[in-house]
Amino acid sequence: MPGKTPANRPAPVPPREAWFAGIESGHNRKGYMRDVGEFMSFAGLAEPERLRDATPEQVEAWRDALLDRSLKPATVRRKLSALSSLFDELLALGAVAANPVRGVERPADEEGRYAAPVLTGEQARRLLDAPPEGTIKGLRDRAILAVMLCQGLTREELCGLSVDDLAVIDGQLCLRIAGNRGRMRIAALHPETEQRIGDYLSRAGHGRDPSGPLFRPVANNRGGGRLDRALDPGSIYSNVVRHHADRSGLTREVEGLCAHSLRATAAATALHDGARPEAVRDWLGHANIAATLLYYRLPASDRIDPAFRISYPKPEPVQEDVELPAFLEAALAVAEAGDRGTSGPDVPA
Repeated sequence: MPGKTPANRPAPVPPREAWFAGIESGHNRKGYMRDVGEFMSFAGLAEPERLRDATPEQVEAWRDALLDRSLKPATVRRKLSALSSLFDELLALGAVAANPVRGVERPADEEGRYAAPVLTGEQARRLLDAPPEGTIKGLRDRAILAVMLCQGLTREELCGLSVDDLAVIDGQLCLRIAGNRGRMRIAALHPETEQRIGDYLSRAGHGRDPSGPLFRPVANNRGGGRLDRALDPGSIYSNVVRHHADRSGLTREVEGLCAHSLRATAAATALHDGARPEAVRDWLGHANIAATLLYYRLPASDRIDPAFRISYPKPEPVQEDVELPAFLEAALAVAEAGDRGTSGPDVPA
């Protein structure tokens, strides 16, 4: 058993040879080690101690790079599971503060499994309206949920926003968002997001602090300390998403509900309602369209073979029993007689 670690100091990350010690199969253990090593190399984490610097953004970028190599979804899921298993071990030892793989969207199989659950429209509305409007924390949480459900931001992107990331461009209030690897993107604000952020800033009073964080701890913050700092991504899940999901009953309704479910819901709703996948890719800040299409989900009843979607309508049959006016009956008789090479009745001029 590791010795006690002083408060607020993480336990040391065990050496590589101690990783996955509980796996009896040497073959499986080597495979897990290879997957973790691949991630570390991709993320530029040269030493085991650097694992505590890993972020969900880096995990998402690695997943996207794996998809770019046309690996099978099952292979990508296995690699992410190996990485998640290691972080669970390190978390149990107190060597890391969080598991960055949790909540990262995993490639779904044909039945849509292994993916962050998507909320229905009714469930999303319940979550959006769960925080009370009478407190600064309630107004802040309402704005945070709108940014996640209506803008599709990750927790890290949300926590990185400053007040001056709100900008009017071509007459439209927008957000400047720093995504994976510093890639910047601009997204127009949904009207509800704009309203909620405005209500929050009016009440919180830091709207004139352009360089300061947009979302901050509230005055009754349990942790004490500075209140002009940015929120921690981990607190977004525990103190906002999970807290209000519990209050609204969604935790019991939606199995596996996580912070990433809100981003998945935003993307899936936009795609389902007709947004072009290329537009959603840019809106989410994805590097490739394959990652975006992970969010395109249909209920099982809609998974019909394309052959059965095709229908070429036949012309409507002529109804023989329709009673025509006399002059049309005569004209029709002349036409039919001409087709047979005979003369029909005289048609009055």
